[in-house]
Amino acid sequence: MIVTRFAPSPTGYLHIGGARTALFNYVYARRHGGRFLLRIEDTDRARSTAEATQAILDGLDWLGLAPDEPPVFQSKNEARHAEVAEALIAAGAAYRCAMTQEEIEAERAKAREDGRAFRSLWRDKEAPADQPCALRFRTPDDGETVIEDAVQGRVAVANRQLDDLVLLRADGTPTYMLAVIADDHDMGVTHIIRGDDHLTNAVRQTLIYRALGWDVPAFAHVPLIHGPDGAKLSKRHGALGVDAYRKMGFLPEGLRNYLLRLGWAHGDQELFSDAEAIAAFDLEGLNKAPARLDFAKMESVNAHWMKQADDERLTGLFLDWLRTETGEAVDTVTADRIGRAMPILKGRAQTVAELDGQTRFIRMSRPLAIEGKSEKALTPEARERLQRLAKAIDSIAPWEEDPLHDALQHFVEDEGVGFGKIGQPLRAALTAGAPAPDIGQVLAILGREESLARIGDQAEA
Repeated sequence: MIVTRFAPSPTGYLHIGGARTALFNYVYARRHGGRFLLRIEDTDRARSTAEATQAILDGLDWLGLAPDEPPVFQSKNEARHAEVAEALIAAGAAYRCAMTQEEIEAERAKAREDGRAFRSLWRDKEAPADQPCALRFRTPDDGETVIEDAVQGRVAVANRQLDDLVLLRADGTPTYMLAVIADDHDMGVTHIIRGDDHLTNAVRQTLIYRALGWDVPAFAHVPLIHGPDGAKLSKRHGALGVDAYRKMGFLPEGLRNYLLRLGWAHGDQELFSDAEAIAAFDLEGLNKAPARLDFAKMESVNAHWMKQADDERLTGLFLDWLRTETGEAVDTVTADRIGRAMPILKGRAQTVAELDGQTRFIRMSRPLAIEGKSEKALTPEARERLQRLAKAIDSIAPWEEDPLHDALQHFVEDEGVGFGKIGQPLRAALTAGAPAPDIGQVLAILGREESLARIGDQAEA
């Protein structure tokens, strides 16, 4: 069975790049009927926080990338890590090193001058038992280590270029390199899909896997995400955390679709449902070049999924967003009007946040404050015409878009004027110039009572 994993460090929010890594691992496991696992790499106790861990869990849950098993916390496996380290010593693949920090720095400087990798002074002799010792991996001096990466291709590194890295610190705590190998093996991970900043680590890890006699997982190292300018993604490019995109109003399915195509291709197809993504995803489609974040494209993809979203669900998401992000809570009557309008308005917004502007005409309180161009449209003549219009449409039944549209057309013909003579002041009275759909749709959305009341407010002003 194919087993993939996502292994973030809980030192901050769920990064957009990390979310893409989680997505690739998730869909690859689903494609092959395998398992997708989560490991929280919290061994950096100084920087790891419970809040960051929860942010990662919440972000994955919102994205719809929940793991198949409860998360593994790396900090709880230290006894196992030490056990693996002892197995390496028993195999002659590791040794105890009693070098001081000053000795290490001096030896590193000498190694640089000689053009070779770092080797400990204790590599070939017994370290004293009466002082704290680190445990180092005994890197072979000869030959090369080769990995066949699914994205980067064949990667070969001469072993003499690799340091004797630390596996256990002098205080007995494991380093990242040891912990990740032990955990991946114990979790049964078969495929490691991660950022290409770990490519060198894969070479080192392969040596350790072999020294332990363990199967080496398949590797796929994906280029990191860059900003629109081609530079490494940073705060100056905008939102970096997944939660920021939720607050910006992106749908999880929209963000999933966009991230899927950010560094992976399947012909010319741009839009993928979850089922399509799972059926199509393969490692061969991953790009070797860094992908650039394109916010306009992200919004365009999200707009597609806004149109596809269930109206009741989208209404609930918007009302939650409105309350959370602006502090505004609408009454049940207004919420019902927004729900009735959603089939129309969702096609006019690229994100949930943009529904704020699109629903503003619904959420306005009477009497509407009308200014600018809208106020100019309400001339004395226009206000008198609004009075006649209110009487003409008062008995329309059912109060729906088509009958209302027909009634407006008849009224214009009876008045002997162009539609603009009634359309502009009517729109001003109903929306105060806020973005809104066709006037017949506006009347239907607001309902008979609210529509006639808004018209009356301006007709009598």
